[in-house]
Amino acid sequence: MKFFNRFILIAALVLLIPAAGTCQEEGELLENVGNGSINWTSGLIRAVGIGAPPENYYGKPEARPMALRAAKMDAYRNILEVIQGVRIQSSTTVKNFMMADDSISAEVNGMVRGAQVAKQEYMSDGTVEVTLEMNLKGGFAQLVLPEEIKQVEPIQSNSASSPTPSNQKNAATTYTGLVVDARGLDAKPAMSPRVLDENGQEVYGAAFVSREYAVQQGMSGYSKNIDAATENQRVTKNPLIVKAIKTEGPGKTDFIINNTEASNLRGAPENLSFLKQCRVIIVVD
Repeated sequence: MKFFNRFILIAALVLLIPAAGTCQEEGELLENVGNGSINWTSGLIRAVGIGAPPENYYGKPEARPMALRAAKMDAYRNILEVIQGVRIQSSTTVKNFMMADDSISAEVNGMVRGAQVAKQEYMSDGTVEVTLEMNLKGGFAQLVLPEEIKQVEPIQSNSASSPTPSNQKNAATTYTGLVVDARGLDAKPAMSPRVLDENGQEVYGAAFVSREYAVQQGMSGYSKNIDAATENQRVTKNPLIVKAIKTEGPGKTDFIINNTEASNLRGAPENLSFLKQCRVIIVVD
């Protein structure tokens, strides 16, 4: 009896392991597009392709390689469709960008052909399912991010104006990152979002970041969970948490915050330093 109970326990644990491995991490923002998805939290694009051999090749040695090749071609088509739907700015998608410049289109297509095979499965009916994966960061970000995002020199604080103990209480609070709570606004993620004050003045955007950081880690992180966002290492120990009043632009990827919170953000040169490093997370539904 003891052996039987132990066997049941082990079997149950084995069944639980794959289920746990496929769970979506807390707060991850996943956008489904066609036969694929954009994970805005991890910055990964995925697409699935399915292939089958011609009927007259079923049961023959060539069947499996032909099905695999067909599945890969289908996955490449699907991942291109997903990539074209990626929002760069409020009014621009990757598809718009490609249509405006043939050389950009050729480079994007080349990157698609270099997408990595994350998984391939052989089905009992002879078909093959292939999952391709591609990163929004790195070379792809370098290609599509706006040209106005330049390399920014280190931001120095003015030591002459550093607060003394007598005026410490009047000093602006120094934050380590920015969390924009845009839940309830039907907001959308993009590779180059903006944060504006109520007067339309930019608080965060292309002019504030250094290109190396934007390329390496994205201009902003994204989350669906406010607690996960505030505890994320990207914004470290003391992030400024602001509530977006509304979205701006046709793509709903730009965010308006009130003037008081905008002033808090602008209050210390150290805050400009973390903005330069893209220490920003936007929380959307």
